[in-house]
Formats: sequence, C-alpha cells, structure tokens
Amino acid sequence: MYAWIFRSLPGPLWVRILIALGLLAAVVLLLMEVVFPWVDQFNLLNDSTIGDAGAAGGPTPDGAG
Repeated sequence: MYAWIFRSLPGPLWVRILIALGLLAAVVLLLMEVVFPWVDQFNLLNDSTIGDAGAAGGPTPDGAG
C-alpha cells in the first residue's frame, strides 16, 4: 500500500520524498489535534478517585465541610 502511494506521487525521487514527508506530517497533525482528543473522552483509564475527598463529603480545603 505504501509503495503504491509513493509510486503515485509526481516528480523525481527527491520531490516524492518531500511530498511523502509532508503527507506524513499532515497525518500526524490530524491524529494529534482531532482523532486522539476525540477518542480520549471514551478512555476510562484516566478516571481516578484518589484525592477526590471533596466529592465524597470529606473535609474541604477551607475547613467548612
């Protein structure tokens, strides 16, 4: 598949390498800015209850609770 994409790019070898690097950078940027943040909302591994005493009715930092 990658060979087919590389062969489909126009120009001499050095131009195809630059275009391929640009396409790779665009894919990485798309993943980091759009896809991974969207998927992160479904990730349950980041949920933590350690240090969450205020939500369980424990003492609050100002001493009012």
